[in-house]
Amino acid sequence: MSVIKKHISFIIIFLFVSTNNVYSENLNILFKELLNAKNLQQAEKLEDQIWNNWTRHPNNDYLTNKLENGTYSMYHQQYRRALKLFTDVINEDPKWAEGWNKRATLLFILGDYEKSLDDIEKVLDLEPRHFGALSGRAQIYLSLKEYEKAVDDLRKAKSIYPLIKSGENIKLIEKIIKDQQI
Repeated sequence: MSVIKKHISFIIIFLFVSTNNVYSENLNILFKELLNAKNLQQAEKLEDQIWNNWTRHPNNDYLTNKLENGTYSMYHQQYRRALKLFTDVINEDPKWAEGWNKRATLLFILGDYEKSLDDIEKVLDLEPRHFGALSGRAQIYLSLKEYEKAVDDLRKAKSIYPLIKSGENIKLIEKIIKDQQI
């Protein structure tokens, strides 16, 4: 009996590691293609595929559904419900970056910039290429009039995703910084 349990445990661990490796490799390919995208249409298609990967848990459909329910609640201004769902997702898998990212977005909407920034830090620790989190943090820094930090984050996002739309704001923010120095 214990031999069977060991084999089942090994198979479960193998499947978990294999699924995560495929998930990671798929994202690596998409990011490489995004970096080399020739036009905005191609880049946006790759962006959609990356978001689809991020918002789908690598091995737990239940958490994917919970994140989707939280997102639906957030977009329908059911903020308390959304916060509970995102927090549940984080508690159930604190290593899934998108749980943190969705809660950071909600906290931004609620005006709790400090907690949103904390969650964005978690996102970027888990997925340093998360151009959405970088752009979101830049938005917070703009709201706080911390323009240099906003530009830094937008440059980081642009280094990952050269055709990102939020990158268009860099020159405008640099002008604001320059005007403040006069």
